[in-house]
Amino acid sequence: MFKRNLWKIVLSLTIALWAVSELLPLKDVTFATYARDHATAKAAEFGKLLDEATARVKAGTAGSEYVALKQIGKERKLDLTQYFPAIRLEDSLKNIEKRNTILLGELFRRSKGKVQLGLDLKGGIAFTLEVDERLAAKDSETSRKEKLTKAIEIIGARINAFGVAEPIIRPIGNNRIEVQLPGLDTRTNPDVIDQVKKPARLDFRMVNATVSPGPGVETPPGYEIMTLDHEGARGESSVEEVFVKRIPEMTGEMIENSYARPDLYGKPEVILVFTKPGKTRFAEVTRAIAEGGQQARTIGRLAIVLDGKLYSAPTVKEEIDRESAQISGSFSDREALNLANVLNNPLDLPLVIKEQHEVGPSLAQDAIDSGVKASVIGTALVAAFMITFYTTGGLVAVASLAINILIILGVMASIGATMTLPGLAGIVLTIGMAVDANILIFERMREELAAGKTLATSTQSGFMKALTTILDAHIVQLIICAIMIWLGTGPIKGFGVTLAIGVISTLVTVLITAHLILELLVDSGTLKKMTMRHLLKNINVDFIKYGKPAFIASWIVVALGIGMVVYKGSKIYGIDFAGGDVISIDFKQRLEPAQIHQIAKASGLPEVNPSYVSALGGGKETLRIETPEGKSGALFAALEKAQPQAGLVKVGEEHIGASIGKEIELNALLAVGVSMLTILIYIAFRFELGFGIGAMFSTFHDILMTIGIFVLFGHQFSAPMVAAILCIAGYSINETVVVFDRIREELKLNPTGSLRDVINSAINKVFARTIMTSSTTFLAALSLYVFGSGTLSDISFTFLVGIVTSTFSAIFIASQVFYWWHKGDRKHVEAHQDVAPTYEWTGSSKASE
Repeated sequence: MFKRNLWKIVLSLTIALWAVSELLPLKDVTFATYARDHATAKAAEFGKLLDEATARVKAGTAGSEYVALKQIGKERKLDLTQYFPAIRLEDSLKNIEKRNTILLGELFRRSKGKVQLGLDLKGGIAFTLEVDERLAAKDSETSRKEKLTKAIEIIGARINAFGVAEPIIRPIGNNRIEVQLPGLDTRTNPDVIDQVKKPARLDFRMVNATVSPGPGVETPPGYEIMTLDHEGARGESSVEEVFVKRIPEMTGEMIENSYARPDLYGKPEVILVFTKPGKTRFAEVTRAIAEGGQQARTIGRLAIVLDGKLYSAPTVKEEIDRESAQISGSFSDREALNLANVLNNPLDLPLVIKEQHEVGPSLAQDAIDSGVKASVIGTALVAAFMITFYTTGGLVAVASLAINILIILGVMASIGATMTLPGLAGIVLTIGMAVDANILIFERMREELAAGKTLATSTQSGFMKALTTILDAHIVQLIICAIMIWLGTGPIKGFGVTLAIGVISTLVTVLITAHLILELLVDSGTLKKMTMRHLLKNINVDFIKYGKPAFIASWIVVALGIGMVVYKGSKIYGIDFAGGDVISIDFKQRLEPAQIHQIAKASGLPEVNPSYVSALGGGKETLRIETPEGKSGALFAALEKAQPQAGLVKVGEEHIGASIGKEIELNALLAVGVSMLTILIYIAFRFELGFGIGAMFSTFHDILMTIGIFVLFGHQFSAPMVAAILCIAGYSINETVVVFDRIREELKLNPTGSLRDVINSAINKVFARTIMTSSTTFLAALSLYVFGSGTLSDISFTFLVGIVTSTFSAIFIASQVFYWWHKGDRKHVEAHQDVAPTYEWTGSSKASE
């Protein structure tokens, strides 16, 4: 028994321990404290440096100990890495200033808790980038608008590669971009803004091969003097001046991709992969340089210039007809990676920092507390449900759920995900859905036990008979996730990543960990009997009989909902999609966000987003409130009337654009469309075309039904709502696959029954399981709806509707469409596809006895 399960034990423990290591430390430690505690060499000497850095912060000559230590290292040419031998830097990096920058950045990163909280829970920094009018004056209004939209997409790609960082990026007016980043501040991380706004304009220019700058040497027409930094083997630096042509021979537009790698000597370099026209043009340019050098009896050089800085000027002796080139220089590994990143996402629009400030949490503490409370209650309800109906099996399921949550959080921490209140709600709902696989296995075990088999045999047989269903359902969900990651951007991509983590984690914990625990309990004789209670007794309903009226009634509801969507038009969109106004208010008495929400709701403004901002380093707070467009005046008047003692004074007002751009909307629609097509293809391949048509139809029905009811009840779409609706698509296909898998099995087990009898028999057998799994997810969503508020209520309402709709459609839509597609004829099914094979299992000798 132990040898047979050894690999499961090792794998489960390894994954769990890895997840724990990724989550630690749980909370932030101040940079100064962390640095002092981890200086393992010459600790007393470093302590004095840190005391000096703290003194500089108090004196106002440095914004933080991070900045002060950087200053001290530069002033004294002091290599701070000597105090931290445990942090290894690349041996090729000799420049002291760069070594210190990398070291301090790594110490800062390690001082932070692995799970970072979002803008709604903790706040962060905000800064406004404005178009540099001197450099962008020649652009037309249309061109500038297009470039501003593109700049928002590029900034998002730079800071949110996985879509899980939860930033806010949106236009303000027609020449500014606001960026809000959670959990950061520029006092301890001053380089963050520069990485965001760097244009990354890449030029390939000719170097004058006949003359060099010097005393009395005039600059040739069309050229400019540029300096090239050189670093010696011992870290010493030198500077070379060269004449570089002002007009580039080619630009970064001809670069298809870039990436960092070590050169032959281990020093970092950046590889540039050309487009086809770029390869041709590069060959032409290098041929001209080589020929020019030969005529001047010297060696020609090509300057590689990024954002006006000369990075390298390699010699060119002959035509280079290759698909790639490289930028070499005195890079660190991190600088090379950052350079490759910005080259892959170059900005066409020059931006300058207009303003920057710290942002407080957008949610009041009572809203955060109620959200956490709702999440805890939801998790407890799911656990209580499982233990009540499956006793020991329920305890095993709860244990595997705990490991599941641990893995999800560990993976999210490892990719730098940010935890928001909607994200926490998503994990709670994932818990509700994750027990579906456990219930499927337990219900199969119930059938085996009812047939008179031993507990050991029933355990193995239950897992094996449920395996294909579980794999099919989760593979379809993973395909949908892959499509969201492939086609989606921003929150759509982030949702795809998060859901994929949950799906894979569920497969691991259910099929390996839970199976391991249950098998050990049974085979060791610890568990001799497993009590399983019924929520519903066996039923015998002619579902096909009620299929047509149920189908018609549901589509009437869908039609009403879609009609309401058309009637309301753009009013269905919240600030995330439609943009709005933001007012800045000075005050004498602070108002809590909960008070502002209450006053706004009483004034007919259900969606407002208040937050407090202050200058970097502290200072006077200002209240900023986002409202729907044209509603800021009404809100301010309502606040003045309701809270006259607060001494509110409006000091600014401006329009903000949508944080969910048109591209994200179109990508979401495209992702749904491609998902529908993929569902059809996969189910048709694994089952049969009629099954694929039924699955696609029911999923489309569930999405439309959820959207329609959501709008009918007066809700507006925000970024979390898009993710919630996409999640419904995954939940819907999961329910449908379970029903279809049982129909396929019944076709094999009941070779003489009519198609009507087979479908009815299959649905009757899985009906109790379907209600059980729906109940667990419903309990989790209901807890969030009852005890949560704001966005949590919207998300949970969406799920409550989606759960009911998905359960209904798996029985009355998907199965009915399959039945009608084959015209109620079993022979029509068998003529198109072989039905599923039966499962044969031979367990261990003990289980077979």
